[in-house]
Amino acid sequence: MNNPIFMKTLVASGITLALSAALSAPAQAQEQTEPTAEQTQVQEKITVTGSRIARREESGAPVQVVDQEDLEIRGALSLGEVLQELPSVGASLNGNGSAGTSHGSSTINLRNLGENRALVLVNGNRWVNGAGTRGFRDFVDLNTIPSAIVKSVEVLQDGATAIYGADAIAGVVNIQTYKDYVGTQAKAYYGQASEGDRESVNFDFLHGSDFGANNLMIAISYTDQQPIYSQDRALTRVPLNGLTTGTTEGIFLESDLAYLPYYENGGITRDPNTDGSNPDNWRAATSSDEYNRWDNNYVVGPLERSAVYAQWVQPFQDVTMRIEALYNNRKSDQQFSPAPPVIRGSRGFMIANDARVNPFGVEFSGSDFRVLNFFDEVGPRVNSQDVDTMRFGIGFDGYLGATWSWDAFASYASNEATFVSNNQLDLDRLALGLRACDTTGIAADVSDLAANCTPVNLFNPLTADMVDYIRFQGHDQNESKQTHARINFSGPVAELDAGEILVATGFEYRKEQGVDNPDARISADPRVNSYRATTSSPREGTRGEYDLYEAYAEATIPLLTNAALAKDLELNLAARFSDYSTFGSTTNTKVGVLWRVNDDLMFRSNWAEGFRAPSILELFEGQRATFAPVIDPCSGGSNLPGCQGVASSYVQTDSLQPVTVGGNPDLQPETSDNFNIGMVWSPAAIEGFSLSLDYYDIEVSDTISTFGAQNLLDLCANTGRNCGVITRNSNGELVNIVDGPVNLNRTATSGADLLASYRFDNHYGRFDMTLNMSYLSEFEQASTLADGSENVEDLVGIARSREAFPELRSNFQVQWQRDDWSATYSARHIGDTTETYKGEDYHIGTVVYHSASAGYDFGNGLRAKFGVNNIGDKQPPASRTNLNINFDINTYNAIGRFYYTQLTYNF
Repeated sequence: MNNPIFMKTLVASGITLALSAALSAPAQAQEQTEPTAEQTQVQEKITVTGSRIARREESGAPVQVVDQEDLEIRGALSLGEVLQELPSVGASLNGNGSAGTSHGSSTINLRNLGENRALVLVNGNRWVNGAGTRGFRDFVDLNTIPSAIVKSVEVLQDGATAIYGADAIAGVVNIQTYKDYVGTQAKAYYGQASEGDRESVNFDFLHGSDFGANNLMIAISYTDQQPIYSQDRALTRVPLNGLTTGTTEGIFLESDLAYLPYYENGGITRDPNTDGSNPDNWRAATSSDEYNRWDNNYVVGPLERSAVYAQWVQPFQDVTMRIEALYNNRKSDQQFSPAPPVIRGSRGFMIANDARVNPFGVEFSGSDFRVLNFFDEVGPRVNSQDVDTMRFGIGFDGYLGATWSWDAFASYASNEATFVSNNQLDLDRLALGLRACDTTGIAADVSDLAANCTPVNLFNPLTADMVDYIRFQGHDQNESKQTHARINFSGPVAELDAGEILVATGFEYRKEQGVDNPDARISADPRVNSYRATTSSPREGTRGEYDLYEAYAEATIPLLTNAALAKDLELNLAARFSDYSTFGSTTNTKVGVLWRVNDDLMFRSNWAEGFRAPSILELFEGQRATFAPVIDPCSGGSNLPGCQGVASSYVQTDSLQPVTVGGNPDLQPETSDNFNIGMVWSPAAIEGFSLSLDYYDIEVSDTISTFGAQNLLDLCANTGRNCGVITRNSNGELVNIVDGPVNLNRTATSGADLLASYRFDNHYGRFDMTLNMSYLSEFEQASTLADGSENVEDLVGIARSREAFPELRSNFQVQWQRDDWSATYSARHIGDTTETYKGEDYHIGTVVYHSASAGYDFGNGLRAKFGVNNIGDKQPPASRTNLNINFDINTYNAIGRFYYTQLTYNF
């Protein structure tokens, strides 16, 4: 079983045989016959998320279903908007928050375990990963799936690696699209926040026609959402933690003491709107010389999506072929403050004694000066993404004899992205401009930049020529590609007294590829002393790929039927073998029990092993330069084992030190153990009522993380181990710390989910009420320290930067319908948390969002709906740990009250 050549041959043979059988079917297309009675019974069986076995009854998996009606009720324009509000979902990237790392992506974070530990499928098949800031992500961007084609979403809240493969640690999101659709539907949507911004429009068109026994479906979707600016919300106008020292005019310092307030270091600044060449217009800088770096930022950026989808279904004798094609384009922007202060004498900058750049007749050089100015004339920094998602798939399904069914699918998909960073600074050009274009003393070859050099004078507002010379626009080209093929077989293998033993088995092949080509200037090495080439974070390119072969088997074994206290008792077993080209092979198993006491009461329990394969980014990412705040234990000289050779005269003067991060090709997979037990109660005595309660316990080991620069320094200093990742100069000063990903930590979480629904009719109409709750009892993160010990944090009730772990989240919804009228009310509850900032605890209170909508069906295919989300205009709670925006945009509503209307026409 561990022979990779045998494994690859087995998978390839199975898929080849299936495709050969399918492709021979067209020759028999004219000989179609009606299915047999046994085949009709097979057709009536369905496969639900959590199992590959086709069956009539529901499986024992805890699955929540979100359908197209839920999308309309919520007034949502994307899947992410609805799925992220499920109580079992933690802080998730939600479209285009400028203060996070979404960059236009939308994700789902089941059980707070991270977007890369929940598997997203479409019709049971893998979807290509999204594009990110460094070329690719290790999770699916829900914005690449147009909502126009979505019929429903099944969310499995249980580990399912044995059934679906890697990444299904926290669960599976299986998006079901329309199939064999007949008719035409057009939708038009308009929405706007009560503040007059975040204008949103959406148009969906869906058409399906039968051509004899064949079916063609075409869907077109377009969405355009406008931004929200920081100054248009009271909470985001000014940073809670204070303004930033510095001005547009600049504060010129006479010392380089990084730990003291700038205005106490002899700083001088120019009075606004005055001539900097006149000494009388300069004064001592004070504490009021501050800059609001949030002015004109996006809280939520603009987002535009366009999609076209087509599906062709053609039945042959005993075989049905489906061909699908998708093109999706996303354009998104994030806007930030102008480039921050970067000019320091200690980093190789100087201002020449040249009248064109300096009116004071004295050179500024060495480590005795710093300039604190924001480059307003260059404009706000804007990061833009243009992402094309393309996917082509072909599938076949049919029968093997009277009782077995099979299906095969193959696809190729890609995410091609262009990332543009606007209004950054070219620091090589800035350095030359401040030197009045004198290249003397610059070791690197800058002749290409000096040829068109423009002297830069910071003592007065920058001219258009100066801005054009120092402005930098970076262009990165990135791509993720996926090739996927699978085949499944399902049917009975034996008959027991309690019923048939049902099995499913199959083979799968997948190849993942990723390429990141950063702008040549971004990937350039620093040219002048210790500063980098541009204000965009420098990094090397990345190119990597891996492939895998898998085989799985699943069986459902009936143990009892129609017995005392057991209408049905069955055992479910599953195992999957996976062979990766990167780390080798792994086998994961699952055991489940389903006990139907009677028609009213059912108990279920599952135990499962799982794993997450290291992503291309984690394995192969090119080296990337950044900075980290550290305290050097070798500063001032030390007798510690790892400080030998460090001069006693060395004293650390800057807390921010250079760090290099990159991929690690030796990473191993993360592993997990999942356990859940639950019940479903649907009493016949209360028609329309159902209640489910499930307990879960998940432990993830060997989670991929980094030690952290401070831990690496302490480990080297205290033990003398792992010092090879630390580089110092001859005086002992830190030059670089390499902090790559390793299998390091573990996470453990447990809790309970409750879902109750009640549907009833009376003379007032039909009512549907739903209560969905998730209780978090444990969320421990254990990180490995420098001495090998663990630091364990229990995060229940804690809030941190861009994530929160409340004990309780819940949704309540009531729907009403009478004749042509309908209405919905919903309430979403997020429990209270506590955050710690600079040693102080701050309470973040409970938040409840109320929403409502009303609709009318005109009876001629036209339906109208009007709704208000966040009726009370509830603002997000303030947070000091979210330094870039004052609140957690991944957990709370950033928009405020939002009105929308939608027209749907079916014809």
